[in-house]
Amino acid sequence: MDNAFEIIGGKRLKGEITPQGAKNEALQILSAVLLTAEKVTVSNIPDIKDVNKLIELLGDMGVTVERLAPDTYSFEAKNIDQDFFVSEAFKSKGGGLRGSIMIVGPLLARFGKASIPKPGGDKIGRRRLDTHFLGFEKLGAQFTYNPENGFFNVDASNLKGTYMLLDEASVTGTANIVMAAVLAEGTTTIYNAACEPYLQQLCKMLNRMGAKISGIGSNLLTIEGVKYLGGTEHRMLPDMIEIGSFIGLAAMTGSEITIKDVHYKELGMIPDVFRRLGIQLELRGDDIYIPAQEHYEIETFIDGSIMTIADSPWPGFTPDLLSIVLVVAIQAKGSVLIHQKMFESRLFFVDKLLDMGAQIILCDPHRATVIGLDHQVKLRGISMTSPDIRAGVSLLIAALSAQGKSTIYNIEQIERGYQHIDERLIALGADIKRI
Repeated sequence: MDNAFEIIGGKRLKGEITPQGAKNEALQILSAVLLTAEKVTVSNIPDIKDVNKLIELLGDMGVTVERLAPDTYSFEAKNIDQDFFVSEAFKSKGGGLRGSIMIVGPLLARFGKASIPKPGGDKIGRRRLDTHFLGFEKLGAQFTYNPENGFFNVDASNLKGTYMLLDEASVTGTANIVMAAVLAEGTTTIYNAACEPYLQQLCKMLNRMGAKISGIGSNLLTIEGVKYLGGTEHRMLPDMIEIGSFIGLAAMTGSEITIKDVHYKELGMIPDVFRRLGIQLELRGDDIYIPAQEHYEIETFIDGSIMTIADSPWPGFTPDLLSIVLVVAIQAKGSVLIHQKMFESRLFFVDKLLDMGAQIILCDPHRATVIGLDHQVKLRGISMTSPDIRAGVSLLIAALSAQGKSTIYNIEQIERGYQHIDERLIALGADIKRI
């Protein structure tokens, strides 16, 4: 039976919550352990399905994996089993995990070859992997697709540094190409590189292992190839998507919440976007404190035109939080246009919010106008299914603010990205039952 959450909404929450380690960083950092035969220790790893599957996959490949604490593992990729990559086991495990693409760069760099099943994952339109493959090809890798077994085979016995301009500033694409380039011969220059904090974390870790990467934090990375990388220790950043979700949750439920250890300077414009919705938040040490607020009023632009919140590559506002902003705007005072530029079909969960009583006009697959209810009308609880990982948490926030009972099915989608989310919210006073 499909697990579901049963939520009784309308309760004020109170207390402290600590964000988990960043899922999107984890998938890159854990793949990077393949670049060395020496031991790499990683802490603040989130305990979520996508990450645990990747750790399991590393074990299947022959990496020695030890769990040192609930959030800390050591990895030693001394004896990698090359035959595993053409096995049915790899196809079934690797194919079900979007993050499995991330092991290709390190494998190419270290062993000169890799195989990868055609990937699957979230339903949010076409997420292309062309950036990864084009980057590897520029470094000298050759791809052959075998339609019979559904694998890409890659030969990279002779990777050479080069200049490349990425067709899009893909975070996973940049990470993968960086990992391939650190051991390539000569100098690689990547322009239009993604520059997310997670990618900066990866580059800093690789430098501690002996790589020579400069330009970290900018969109122009220069990588001088080295012969060999050694072991290191790494601690992952807190998950900025969780932090944004908790800010939204506090505002929408009128709750007083402190979010602990947020690494504030790595949050970019996230706090400011929530401030534009009228949400008060203050920095206390490295914690974000959100007071209980009866009302929050959306700012207009200086000329009085309607506020638009759109996503764009870092340091712009992350697309992963647009669905949270959309939900939080439902109970704001004023109107806002949410413009989802980077992915199609991410706004299709709006129909569930309309059923709950929200005032939203879906203009097209990319734009929705939210007309704030200013708590004059409470949302009503309904039964619904979560279409993707980020919409899932948005619906959860809506349900927690609604009157009456909501049921959210397909919560596997939520749990792919958020660890023990029900227990952590129950600790704040939320009424959530697993059924």
